[in-house]
Amino acid sequence: MTGKRLPYFEEHTEPLPARIATGLHKIGLAMKQQAWLQANQEGLSATQGQILAALVAHGPLTGSELSERLGITLPTISDSVRVLVEKTLVTKSKDPRHPRASLLTPTKKGAMLGARARSWPEFLAASVNDLAPEEQRAFFSGVMKMIRTLQEQGLVPVGGMCVTCTYFRPNVRTGASPHHCAFVDAPLANEQLRLDCPEHGLAAERARREIWDQFMRPG
Repeated sequence: MTGKRLPYFEEHTEPLPARIATGLHKIGLAMKQQAWLQANQEGLSATQGQILAALVAHGPLTGSELSERLGITLPTISDSVRVLVEKTLVTKSKDPRHPRASLLTPTKKGAMLGARARSWPEFLAASVNDLAPEEQRAFFSGVMKMIRTLQEQGLVPVGGMCVTCTYFRPNVRTGASPHHCAFVDAPLANEQLRLDCPEHGLAAERARREIWDQFMRPG
């Protein structure tokens, strides 16, 4: 007696996490292609554009700070910075915090190109607009949780997100804005949480775990 066969697609479909990973890979390919095309139009490499965008967003940074923020090796950062200095898009100055380090600051033209580079991912925002509001909220929540997991695995630079910040107070009240930002002393809704906040203060590892546990236990 033969066993009853599963419906075709139950038997021949990859698990949902694997299909989500495939979808994210396709989105990643689109982002790489767009970054390369737009950087090339500006006479930059994608890495040079990322550096200028980071300096515009966060102010003067050292090479090490850029490496940490962007998740790019320091030698690659150094090579790109050297070219940016040669193109008069970035200047170097002494870092008063670290006498042996240099602060990198965009020139007027560098800041202009950096502002443009910050807009490179905007083509994705147009596609997200096609999602219903509840789909956008669910997608944002999922992306945030994935990034946090990758950060804890050492695969994405730690920092920038509310859920890793020393100023973040999760689920301290009920209602539409259950969280609180101690830096600006203001309530926060889930959809207002940031992924790359310039005022971010990285919490210690143990505190990050406690913040996350509290965040995952809504009141």
